[in-house]
Amino acid sequence: GHHPKMIEIYRQIRDLGGNAYPVCITGETGTGKELVAIAIHNESRRGGRPFVPVNGAALPDGILESELFGHVKGAFTGAVRDKKGRFELADTGTIFLDEIGDLPRALQAKLLRVLQEHKIEPVGGEVQRSVDIRLISATNKDLRREARKGNFRDDLFYRINVVPMHLPPLRERKSDIPLLVEHLFETSTAEGHEHFGISKAALDMMMAYS
Repeated sequence: GHHPKMIEIYRQIRDLGGNAYPVCITGETGTGKELVAIAIHNESRRGGRPFVPVNGAALPDGILESELFGHVKGAFTGAVRDKKGRFELADTGTIFLDEIGDLPRALQAKLLRVLQEHKIEPVGGEVQRSVDIRLISATNKDLRREARKGNFRDDLFYRINVVPMHLPPLRERKSDIPLLVEHLFETSTAEGHEHFGISKAALDMMMAYS
C-alpha cells in the first residue's frame, strides 16, 4: 500500500528492526497483524532465527499452558513424553502471541513471570529453562479498557505494550484497494490461473464498499 498510514507502518517496522523491545500490534481482524509481526522479525537481528506464532484464542485453556511452556512426561494424562513449548521453540528468535487479550488471568501471571525472568517452567517440571525471545503480541481488543475492567493485568499490559502499533482497516485506506487487486491478480497468474483484469465498474463497487 501507498497510503500515508501504511507508509508510517513501514517506517515503524524498519525502526523496530534495530531493537528488541516488545511490540503490541492492535487492529481489527484481518488487518494483517501477523504479516507485520513477521516483517518486524525479518528486519531485526533475529531474522533467520525461529518465528513462532501462537493464537491464544484458538487453543483451549486446558492445553494452552502446555503449548506455551511445554510439559514433562507424566505431567498429565496423555503426556507420554517430554514436549517443548512454543517459548522454548522460539529461543533466540521471536514469539508472536496473537489474540493476547483472550489469555486467562492465571496464564497472564505466568507469562508476566517469563517476561521478567526470561525463564520457563514446563508443566509438571521442577527445573526452569532460560529462554531468549522477543515478544510481539497482537489483539483486536482495547487492552487498556480490558485492564480497567479487570480482565487483563495492568502490569502485563505495560510489559507488552512498550511499543504500540495500530493497523488501520482497509476502509480507512481505500486508495490501496487497486494495488491489492493487482497483487492478487499477479499471485493468481503465478499459480497458473488466467485473468482478464477488472472493469472500472467492479473496482468502483469495491471502492464504495463500507
